[in-house]
Amino acid sequence: MRVLVLGGTTEARELAGLLAEDARFQATLSLAGRTRAPAPQPLPTRVGGFGGTGGLADYLRAEGVRAVVDATHPFADRISANAETACALAGVPLAVLTRQPWMPGPDDDWRLVPDMDAAAAALAGLPDTVFLTVGRQELDPFMELRRRFVVRAVDPPDTLPAGAVLVLDRGPYTLDSEMALMRSHGVGVLVTKNSGGDATAAKLEAARALRLPVVMVDRPSAGSAPRLYAASDAMAWLAAHATSAGA
Repeated sequence: MRVLVLGGTTEARELAGLLAEDARFQATLSLAGRTRAPAPQPLPTRVGGFGGTGGLADYLRAEGVRAVVDATHPFADRISANAETACALAGVPLAVLTRQPWMPGPDDDWRLVPDMDAAAAALAGLPDTVFLTVGRQELDPFMELRRRFVVRAVDPPDTLPAGAVLVLDRGPYTLDSEMALMRSHGVGVLVTKNSGGDATAAKLEAARALRLPVVMVDRPSAGSAPRLYAASDAMAWLAAHATSAGA
């Protein structure tokens, strides 16, 4: 059965590894191309967009794709919306492989906000030194703020807030390393997105231990496709569709 995986995440890489070892599936991994040095993948990989919803629907029909797994980042809302519409147009089943969202504990001081503009506004009255972990493409709302920013990203942003300290790094992180980073820079508040998962959760543990407020950007609204939280669950979903389709 022909499968398309929309990837770019750890979950997509885990699913790709399982698909590569299963002869029932002929899978292709699609990457948007935003990461400048993507990790090697175990599946045939295409890089770049499809030309919008119509282009993706045409691709699914032309390639005979029988199932799609959207394993993009939880905040890749445009890609996910396009995938849902394209799959409906092409009559192809879709599932979303994502991470469980983080939840605040009793000792956490979270300020929940709906988007990046609201996150920037929420910094009013909070400590001056901000640890900004929202990705290199989401910095615009913070550019004009008179704050001391510590910006962490996988790839260098095109622009940074004036005087910002740039930390280039990729998870997973540990509690000790996160606490050391926050202390060394005198961080007073953490701004992040509710990406979920274990790879970067240590920053929340560190903020809790240091009693720092966290400005947390909530996830975009979810579509109607089923949500799966493990690569093994995605394989079971694909196997069920392969059986029902006689593949």
